Amino acid sequence: MPILHLLLEHSVDNGALRNMDAIFLQFLNGLDKGGAYALIALGLTLVFGTLGVVNFAHGALFMLGAFCAVTFNKLLSLELVVLDETKTTAWGTALEVRTAYIENWFGDFGTTILDYSVPISIIVAIPVMLLIGIAMERGLIKYFYKRPHADQILVTFGMAIVIQEIIKHYFGANPIPQSAPDIVSGSANIGLWLGLGDNVVYPWWRLVYFAFSAFIIGAVFAFLQFTTYGMVVRAGMRDSETVGLLGINIEKRFTVVFGLAAVVAGLAGVMYTPILPPDYHMGMDFLVLSFVVVVVGGMGSLPGAVLAGFMLGILQSFASMNEITSLFPGIDQIIIYLVAVVILLTMPRGLLGREGVMEE
Repeated sequence: MPILHLLLEHSVDNGALRNMDAIFLQFLNGLDKGGAYALIALGLTLVFGTLGVVNFAHGALFMLGAFCAVTFNKLLSLELVVLDETKTTAWGTALEVRTAYIENWFGDFGTTILDYSVPISIIVAIPVMLLIGIAMERGLIKYFYKRPHADQILVTFGMAIVIQEIIKHYFGANPIPQSAPDIVSGSANIGLWLGLGDNVVYPWWRLVYFAFSAFIIGAVFAFLQFTTYGMVVRAGMRDSETVGLLGINIEKRFTVVFGLAAVVAGLAGVMYTPILPPDYHMGMDFLVLSFVVVVVGGMGSLPGAVLAGFMLGILQSFASMNEITSLFPGIDQIIIYLVAVVILLTMPRGLLGREGVMEE
């Protein structure tokens, strides 16, 4: 009997440890998912807080960023085809040897560039997304500053559909997988780092994405908090008319802010490609959830957008556990909306929303 009792205790302890490991991994999974939501919601909130525009094309900017990485990788992968007369195929013809131009020109260094195409594509995505954002704001968005939010949603949603169809035309309807650099393509033994055992492992790139999200969020807040330009923008978010009366061209600054929001969304898309192969409708998928995040956090509240992004990402991750979905099938697909309803019923302005925002 004592032996049986010890065996039962041992099995219970092992089960508890496995459950704790699973909970910890779901928490990590929620952090990187929440990082994507927070980055997109941050851009949405920047645009709404400064321009007063509800931009339903913001998810398309996330998608365009992802396809910046795809395009950059395709350019780097262009191949030089050479016939090797010393080798033949099964049909007796000379064997084709295919080598990427960049590898042919730069050797091992070219191979390294190709391997790191996703993070290197950030260099391309920043100016591209900035120009796209400024072009969108100057070409269309500025004409809807004072229009009702329903008009803004209709126009920007239409713009998102157009962008989506253009991407579908040129890149096709199927997802296009992108690889993380070899050095971070495996899994990190987090359990060993934290003394949780060898069973707790997590993909390196997801850890990289969370760190990247935290860095970008910190950089945006630092820009707004500690630079003169950022302080003017924050003042404009509070009262743009008063700032304009001081002789400051707030409209020009708001154009740059729209470009900055486009860059943030684009970079989020670039770095997410190894996690989720990009396709033409990925922007719409993330937009809906990110807009819910903005509303839950509080319209116009940057800290609220970040807080709600991570909170709802973690919540969705836990809701996708087998133990939960077996009890409540499909709960992982609707949990964010259920929580949003509860929060808005009890806190109509969201978690950190300001009085008077979208209350007229």
